[in-house]
Amino acid sequence: MTDEELRVVILQKREAEMLKNFQEELERMKPTDDEIAQEFFFSNLSDETRLADFCFNYFEKIGSVRRGKIEESYDILMINEKIVCIVEVKYNAHEKDLKKLERKMRNFKKLFPIYEAYKLYGAIASFHINDDAKEAALNQGFFVLQRSGDLIHTDAAENLMVL
Repeated sequence: MTDEELRVVILQKREAEMLKNFQEELERMKPTDDEIAQEFFFSNLSDETRLADFCFNYFEKIGSVRRGKIEESYDILMINEKIVCIVEVKYNAHEKDLKKLERKMRNFKKLFPIYEAYKLYGAIASFHINDDAKEAALNQGFFVLQRSGDLIHTDAAENLMVL
């Protein structure tokens, strides 16, 4: 192999490695299904500002919060002068997500004592939720938010869970 042929082989290997690294970086930057769902629900909820009979004026994507030994991650908070609604967002919601939502609700006022006097509601928001999970959510007193085209369809039980 000549020096020129060796140089070409080395350059091809470098280019292949650079291309591989670039493709891996693009894959890391690609949003997850849950992140896509979260952005959809955040945009729509903050534009609409209503959930059932409640009107909200403050919307936030919190992420992880830690106080002492308690740590939670909150997708969306909807807040007004008296109420906080925690919205757990999943691309495809399951019954196990309802347990997470209830735990997050129970820890919320420990993490955010400023909201101690507020009524606290929970909502599960999803592009898809199977019938069993939806029924369980309503039975537990959560709002159920589902994508309906470019809009959100809301279901609520008569007895909402309030903490």
